[in-house]
Amino acid sequence: MSDEANLEFADLFEQSCKNRTWEDRVVKGTITAIDNNFITVDVGLKSEGRVPVDEFAHGREKTELKVGDKIDVYIDRYEGRNGSIVLSREKALRAAAWDDFEKAFKAGTTIMGTLYSRVKGGFMVDLNGATAFLPGSQVDVRPMKDITSLMGVEQPFLILKMDKLRENIVVSRRGVLEGANAEERARVVSNLTEGQEITGIVKNITNYGAFVDIGGVDGLLHNTDISWKRVNHPSEVLHPGQEVKVKLIKFNKETQRISLGMKQLTTDPWGGVDVEFKVGARVKGKVTNVTDYGIFVEIKEGVEGLIYISEISWKKNISPSKIAVAGEEIEVVILDVDMEKRRIGLGLKQLQASPWDDIEKELSVGQVFEGIISSVTDFGIFVKINDNVDGMVHINDISWEKVTEEDLAKYKKNDVIKVKVLDIDREKERISLGIKQLTENPRGGATVNMKKGAVVTCIVSGIKEDGIAVNLVNGASGIIKKIDLAKDRQDRRFDRFAVGEKVDAEIISIDKTGTKIGLSIKALEIQEEKQTIREYGSSDSGASLGDILGVAVGQKKEE
Repeated sequence: MSDEANLEFADLFEQSCKNRTWEDRVVKGTITAIDNNFITVDVGLKSEGRVPVDEFAHGREKTELKVGDKIDVYIDRYEGRNGSIVLSREKALRAAAWDDFEKAFKAGTTIMGTLYSRVKGGFMVDLNGATAFLPGSQVDVRPMKDITSLMGVEQPFLILKMDKLRENIVVSRRGVLEGANAEERARVVSNLTEGQEITGIVKNITNYGAFVDIGGVDGLLHNTDISWKRVNHPSEVLHPGQEVKVKLIKFNKETQRISLGMKQLTTDPWGGVDVEFKVGARVKGKVTNVTDYGIFVEIKEGVEGLIYISEISWKKNISPSKIAVAGEEIEVVILDVDMEKRRIGLGLKQLQASPWDDIEKELSVGQVFEGIISSVTDFGIFVKINDNVDGMVHINDISWEKVTEEDLAKYKKNDVIKVKVLDIDREKERISLGIKQLTENPRGGATVNMKKGAVVTCIVSGIKEDGIAVNLVNGASGIIKKIDLAKDRQDRRFDRFAVGEKVDAEIISIDKTGTKIGLSIKALEIQEEKQTIREYGSSDSGASLGDILGVAVGQKKEE
């Protein structure tokens, strides 16, 4: 290699090293030319560099520049044999801004930025040339459905996290708002008192109520405090941005939770309701809601009553939705008024004559008839008596043997079956029917009235540790526990009873199969004692209980 060639190589190497010392630095340059795509900048090196015009926009209004202006640029690299320079305005601004970001991050102070783009999980923010990420959860103190009003507006942000090496910045708008709200909240809260009337702006609506801004502080206006009327959803009455007058009904100084009310500013419609609406009165009202368990009716502005499902029709298991619809006006009967619980019981079936008034004219205990099955359940069969009344054959009264699912499945709706009337209870609106009672007990003996409270004769079958085992004449087994052997404690001795002996007792419990019975001699003695007092005693006779019972026993002996 010639000396001339060696010299040229040495110059190039020296120039290359010199150029590298300028790379990755921010320098001051002078604009020498501007065209549609590039701005040419002289940075005092061998050649000029160019910066794309787009790097001066940053998502906002394009910066007005002219030849001769001095600007900061970042020397990115040298390219080519002639040493052309690649410059960057964005990197210069970003490098200059990072010092400010680090100071703001350490001090917890705000920086100005502009929201300019939506990305997955949040938004991009321009921080004077540097790009930051704003998570969706950090936009506002409450979720915002529409942030159009925030886009393109310069506003303060707090830096939550930054990594200069990766050029990663995460910011928060919510933190700024919470900080401002804390100061404003403290000022406003110091002047709040329960019972105070305030004008506020509806800020947000939820399923359970609305948040109202009362001067920089939010209070909750719960659904139940919006109106004396039923409010299914606050949007029926309120909308965001609406000005409302509210009353501060509760303020917890420890949690600083504020409860507001609108209905408290109006007269309570429940005042004097118990005087205005007497039990038994007929009134007209408007159906406000229909549920599975009943119908709500407004009988006065702000006063609702409930027609419970059992009070809708004399016919059992009828759907409320088949009787009334919301908005309909109907007549009802006042059944009860509870001022303390603010509840009014209403009735609809009471407007019609009760089918139970003349039920004894249609049926009598012991009567046998053929009826249509109206429904079959896992506990028995319902048989139609008339259009409004059904009787029930309990599963224990279907057969003398244990009834299985297969046995029950033989009975179908609308089948005609023969049944026997076992009991009619007008008070409880129940009619007990039986199928097995149409035949004799295969185990022998007369049928026994298997009801709680019935008195039966049974035979002692064994003496056990916990009581006396007995058999009833229908084949069922039972037990008389020691505590039920007698009313008087001294008579509760097992030696008073012998296997094979007959005793009378009262049925006090029946298991689901109807084969295991709980009995009590004590209950029977108490029952007989009460009956004796009714027959032989009087409130003004002056006779003692012993005298009365003595007379009764004497008369029985004479008989």
